[in-house]
Amino acid sequence: MTRKIAIYGKGGIGKSTTTQNTAAALAHFHEKKVFIHGCDPKADSTRLILGGKPQETLMDMLRDYGAEKITNDMVIKIGYKGIQCVESGGPEPGVGCAGRGVITAIDLMEENGAYTEDLDFVFFDVLGDVVCGGFAMPIRDGKAEEVYIVASGEMMAIYAANNIAKGLTKYAKQSGVRLGGIICNSRKVDGELGLMEEFTAALGTKMIHFVPRDNIVQKAEFNKKTVTEFDANENQAKEYCELARKIIENEDFVIPKPLTMDQLEEMVVKYGLAD
Repeated sequence: MTRKIAIYGKGGIGKSTTTQNTAAALAHFHEKKVFIHGCDPKADSTRLILGGKPQETLMDMLRDYGAEKITNDMVIKIGYKGIQCVESGGPEPGVGCAGRGVITAIDLMEENGAYTEDLDFVFFDVLGDVVCGGFAMPIRDGKAEEVYIVASGEMMAIYAANNIAKGLTKYAKQSGVRLGGIICNSRKVDGELGLMEEFTAALGTKMIHFVPRDNIVQKAEFNKKTVTEFDANENQAKEYCELARKIIENEDFVIPKPLTMDQLEEMVVKYGLAD
């Protein structure tokens, strides 16, 4: 059975990096068949899997050829360890709604049977916070059954994660989507581990993995690779292997209980004042 997972988080928190490194670990260490559908108009959700090659987006194809002429072979690119990649893309800058592009792209991929039954995982790498119906579409319409939120111990990342949890709660009953946990993409801020543990417990979920900060991630990116492809013996590759294992084995899916702003402020201030 194919597991369909949406990855959300504050803009710039490292969603695409985390998604691609987790996908590479799933394929390399655990021999899973993986599909990544990038849902960001920047179309940068698959570049490390594809070796930095620019990928023509599905929305570009739609403008050039029309939906009836688009085949899976035209838009699906194969990258590291056979990982399949599609980028939704978006409208021309300053014109139209990128959220509509996400809806159109996922619907077309479904109609074309792209998410085949032999896949183990389909990842939707989604832009930013849940503030727009188009970007909320993977969880609103049941395209994804599981959500993982990438966060850190930084104040705005915590706020964004709580906001995403509110959006997930809104759609959980109608679509059946559930939260699988929080991935902490560490920024080495003071009290980060303790804050993330308290925050995730308050949400009614868990921190599925604490990914330490390591410059090897940036070094691999400069070489247009995930850490696993760059050097599978690196400690950071083993961290992504462990995160992948935890996702494979995870059976703890919940409807989160978002904090009020007062509760969130109180928690963040407590850790901000800690020595």
